[in-house]
Amino acid sequence: MGPYYQKERQEQKLFLRMIGWGVDIVAVIALAFFAVVMLGTKLTVSGRSMEPLLSSGDVVLLDRLWYNFSGPKRMDVIAFADPQDEERVYIKRIIGLPGERIQIRDGSLYVNGILTACPADRGGIKTAGLAEMEIELEEDEYFVLGDNADTSEDSRFPNVGNVRTGQIRGRVWIRISPFEELGLVR
Repeated sequence: MGPYYQKERQEQKLFLRMIGWGVDIVAVIALAFFAVVMLGTKLTVSGRSMEPLLSSGDVVLLDRLWYNFSGPKRMDVIAFADPQDEERVYIKRIIGLPGERIQIRDGSLYVNGILTACPADRGGIKTAGLAEMEIELEEDEYFVLGDNADTSEDSRFPNVGNVRTGQIRGRVWIRISPFEELGLVR
């Protein structure tokens, strides 16, 4: 083999290496884009309705991918769109699942007639709102409450009501700010 053929082989190897790098770069960019879109939707908490878990001004990330594989579960903290204003987003905790019956009686939460503990009833839920009478959830509805029920606009009130599956933007999974409180949201 002469020097011409060696140089041609070296150029082919370099070209193949450059193609490999290009494929790697495209794959990393695609993975980063997927991660940001599905796991990195950022929201700023507004209001005190989720205290002490989340405070006004906290910044959280939404997991929009999880519910493609597994539906929402009781006690998940979710972000959902206001039924009258798609731009407004609420953050609340799922208390009632599709097909269940929810009622707030004497400051306590009942799911399907069974007394059920939830973060919102630490000192008793003072305002039952719509849940004073038993509410039966449809097959695509969830009943949500704020952890700080005394300051929360949630499913107990007609302006929010029961949350339909299509309103759910994602599960709140991590607080990223303030940095000293960085961690998973449960």
